[in-house]
Amino acid sequence: MARSTETFSKKEKEKKRLKKAKDKKEKAEDRKANVTKGKSLEEMMAYVDENGNITSTPPDVTKKRKEINSEDIQIGVARQEAIPHDTVRKGIVTMFNESKGFGFIKDLETQEGIFFHINGLIDPVKEGNSVSFETEQGQKGLNAIKVKKT
Repeated sequence: MARSTETFSKKEKEKKRLKKAKDKKEKAEDRKANVTKGKSLEEMMAYVDENGNITSTPPDVTKKRKEINSEDIQIGVARQEAIPHDTVRKGIVTMFNESKGFGFIKDLETQEGIFFHINGLIDPVKEGNSVSFETEQGQKGLNAIKVKKT
């Protein structure tokens, strides 16, 4: 006797495919039976409440609106405190690359690293030297100028 060319797994796959098609057809018929042609404008409308959240209920016009000062709105990076650039500051040279002509000074007051270029040096410096300097605003932040050993 000859065996059937269909295997068990082929039969199972065919059953699943037919069931999936049947379910899809039932869902389509269900959608057609329960069709609601579009929504009204009020149902589609979305509102923003006083906290900035999106809601489906219109705002209460009897509530008093909060007054917001435009200067209080912060966009981007927080404002930094204005550090006087003209005062003489003290620091320690943490890194200096003589061949490339630049280095960094650790300010003793603010503990921040401040860039300096070899053109801003008055006295020759090395790593670990205690220095006094003035600052100016550069493209990427503060730059030390008039750097001299103390």
